[in-house]
Amino acid sequence: MSPKGSRPPARAALVKTVAAALDDMKAVNVKVFDVRRVTDVSDCMVLASGNSDRHVRSIADRVVERAKAGGYRPIGVEGARDGEWVLVDLNDVIVHVMLPRVREFYGLEELWEPPPAPARKASTAKSGAARKKSAPPSRRPKGSAPPARRGKAPAKRNSKGRSRPRG
Repeated sequence: MSPKGSRPPARAALVKTVAAALDDMKAVNVKVFDVRRVTDVSDCMVLASGNSDRHVRSIADRVVERAKAGGYRPIGVEGARDGEWVLVDLNDVIVHVMLPRVREFYGLEELWEPPPAPARKASTAKSGAARKKSAPPSRRPKGSAPPARRGKAPAKRNSKGRSRPRG
């Protein structure tokens, strides 16, 4: 049994067969993802779009036809009746063919694509201190009301602005 990280030549040939079928049927925005390190369900996910429900069904049919001609037996096909999203399960390769709006809604690329590397910020104590010093103090304009306090009612004030006891 081969380790999970190595791809036998038969799987690479299957991906080429699928890609040729998608190209033949003018599938749009084709992406191939190696998902062996992400899931055990499959080794490869292929996403493609069609311009209409009829186009999506035709693309999926061609993928099945080419896979069978290449000696690969599809395990199943789902969604061919509606044609908005057709899934072709070829065991080691799963092909998703969908309408662009459906593809955008579900965002499968985000699920299978590795996240972008976060940009590192070079921060030093000096630059942090400089930011603190350069920030102006927070002051209220003259005559504006202080911010409301939670839990306490504001104190009553007399005509000279001084607080007077409640009672």
